[in-house]
Formats: sequence, structure tokens, C-alpha cells
Amino acid sequence: MVKGRVVTSLRNASTSATLPPSTPHITSRFPLAPLPNGMLLRSLLIAGISSKRLLLIPSLKILSFLAKPDRNFLLHVEKNPLIYGILKKTFYNQFCAGETGPETRRRVRQLKDLGLKGVILTYARETVFDHKTNKADVQGVDSGDITSSSAADLCPHLEEWRVGTLETVNLIEEGDILAVKLTGAGPKVTQAFAEGRPPPQRFLDAINEICAACKARSIQVIIDAESQHFQKGISAVTLDLMRKFNRDGSAVVYNTYQAYLKKTPSNIAEHLEAASKDGFTLGLKLVRGAYILSDDRSLIHDTKQDTDDAYNGIATGALTKQLGGFGGEGSKAFPSVNLFLASHNRESVIGANKLHQERIKNGLPTVPVGFGQLHGMSDEVSFSLLAEKDENQTSPDVYKCSTWGSMGECLAYLLRRAVENRDAVTRTTDEFTALKSEVWRRFKSTFGLST
Repeated sequence: MVKGRVVTSLRNASTSATLPPSTPHITSRFPLAPLPNGMLLRSLLIAGISSKRLLLIPSLKILSFLAKPDRNFLLHVEKNPLIYGILKKTFYNQFCAGETGPETRRRVRQLKDLGLKGVILTYARETVFDHKTNKADVQGVDSGDITSSSAADLCPHLEEWRVGTLETVNLIEEGDILAVKLTGAGPKVTQAFAEGRPPPQRFLDAINEICAACKARSIQVIIDAESQHFQKGISAVTLDLMRKFNRDGSAVVYNTYQAYLKKTPSNIAEHLEAASKDGFTLGLKLVRGAYILSDDRSLIHDTKQDTDDAYNGIATGALTKQLGGFGGEGSKAFPSVNLFLASHNRESVIGANKLHQERIKNGLPTVPVGFGQLHGMSDEVSFSLLAEKDENQTSPDVYKCSTWGSMGECLAYLLRRAVENRDAVTRTTDEFTALKSEVWRRFKSTFGLST
């Protein structure tokens, strides 16, 4: 999560003889070899903080404090140049693509040049509902700016979200993926989601316009999972989009399912039933979950192992086409499904890829699958996946997911990344070890030291 004056000095040092240039060649022995020196050193610094609870916990508390809306000038992340500069050079640059179109395009190009299949890009604006305070906040917007008008046409947030999301489409290319946070459309939409009402027609027109623009350019759309306070409405809209756009045997639109929720298997079963009945392809993106700070804890599995078991069980079921009462002996035929596995868990994604390759090799039924990790996290996992070539020397489809938007709009996203690192100490420690090994390998190569 970090880049700053300290990292800037490391970055400058990386242009000297300290480290040799990185190489785009990916091997299972040196999976981090494609990382440019500056990115490698920044990741090392961030992983060093994330793997040390004594450093991470204070950083998390500060970030959580700054993420609250309506701070005065001295504590406002976009008005105080010192706070802004520190966050931009550290957390923001590690995990986000950019605040402007040109900055974002440069970062997207940089990520794709590493050998990835493509990028998943998100416009950061969203509404986060805090179950503990029973309050919803639109990220990057002071609460005093939120209109209280009852007329949906007078809500400025919906149009700002529509324009920002369409701008995101213009920042990516054919083969890339757009990820959409529907709650970024503002209070009129989120109120409808929370109350179980249909969202405003202007919103429905906007999301259909966005999906149509993506389909015309061969860009897929992932509808992100969000706070459970809004999720039922989000899923209903997404199912309707899949019914409309996923009609030619492949998914344009994906719904996101969070494995840490106890009800996810039953939700997937319902959506498989809908896909079977209505004849559309179910776009199934599976994540572990990211709203543990704000959602009702009782909805979430009691242990990490329960979440891991749920994730791996759903992934295996989809890949073997036996899931949710479909595909087993004597069961209904498995509907059309495209699977996307977003995870930083090495065992989950490497195991899923091996299962997928084995089933293809042995002529067994399976589904198309792609993989994704977040920008700034688990590069060792991403590049290890790319090194897992099949018998035709073809790599799996691996993407990096990044977010763009103003510093204020991205704060909730950055906070979730910090929390994710806090709750994955083993993974971040392994990541730190891998990054150190790669730095040491390049150092030895520069000075001709024996390996």
C-alpha cells in the first residue's frame, strides 16, 4: 500500500546499479521477475509494513480516521497538501491506477506490459453502509452535499457516476474488464436498494447504456459485491442485466459472490436456477469478501477455514459442473456458466487452474475460467499463475484489478485493502519473503555474486 518520499528515494535508487533491469520473462522459479525495479521496491516497503502488526495497526487506525467524511481542513485528505501527498505517494500509488484519465491510462498500460491478459478497472465512487452506526456515506462527497430532494432527476450523484463509469470504459481496451460499483450512483439508488424498491429509471437506463457500450467494444462487466445493506437490490439488477446481455453462450456481465457470507451457496443455487430457466449465461465471479468492518458479523462465516472451504467448494463445483443441485447424477443439466476466481490465496487459484487444465486434457466437462488479483497485492501469485502453462504453452487468463478516482473517492477502497492485509498475516508475510528474495536475486546478479 505505499509509495512516498521514502519510496521515491528507493525508486530513484533503482535506476542506479543497485538492481538490474527487470525482465518480462516469467518462470515458476522467479515469478516476480517481470516487476520493474521501482514497483518491486515499493511493494517490498508496503509488504514490510503489512506483515508487521506493530506497523500495520497504527496505519490502519489513521487511515480509518481519515476515511470518515466531513473532516475539517487540517484533516481533509484532499485539502491538506501534506496528508494528500503522503497518502498519494504511499497507499494510493500502490493500489490505485490514477486520479485522472492520462495517469490511469499510463498505469493500465504498465500493468498490461507485465504480461497479464488484461486489467479490471473500477471507478472508485461508492456508498458504504456501516452496520454499527447505521449510516451510509458516499465516498468522496461531503454529507452536506448530498441532496435531500425526493426527485431522482434532481440527484447529481447519479449523473456524476454515469459519466465517471463511462469514462472508465474509455480508459480500457478490448479484452479488459470494467468493474462497477452500483452504489456510486448515490442516495436515490441506494435508498431503493435498501428498501427493496426498483431503482430510478434513470439509473436503469444508465447501467444499460454502460453495459451496451462495453459489449460493443468486447469489454466484460463485473458488478461488484458491496455492503449487504444494498446487496439484494444489486443482485436483482445484475440478474436482469445478465438476462439481457448474456445471450450468446458467454458472459458479458458477471455478478460477484462473497464466499465469506453464509448464504452465498444458496444464492448461487438460485441464480443457477434462473440461468437454467431463462436461458442465459451466469457470470460467476467469486471472491472471499471485503466488507467485514462494516457488515453485520452474524452474516459472515465464524472462521477463516469455513470461508476457505466455502470458496474452494464453490470453485470446484463450478469447474466440475456440479453445483447448487445441478450437474450431478440424476440432477438437472448444468446451465451455461463463465467463472472468474478473484483470490490472493495461492492454493485456491493454483489448485483451481490445475483442476481446469486436467479436465480439459481428459475431455471432462468444465467451464471457462479467468483469474484476478488486486493491483499492488499478491504479485507472486499472479505471476506464478502465468507460469502455469498448459500443454500448448498457453498461460491462464490472469488480470490485475485496479481502482481509479480522486483520493477522497478511493479512501474506502484503500481502507479495505489495509484491513485485508491485517487479516491475512500469513499471506503478507509470505509475500514479503518472496519480494525480499527477488530483490536479493537482482542484487546478486548486478554484482556477479554466486547464487
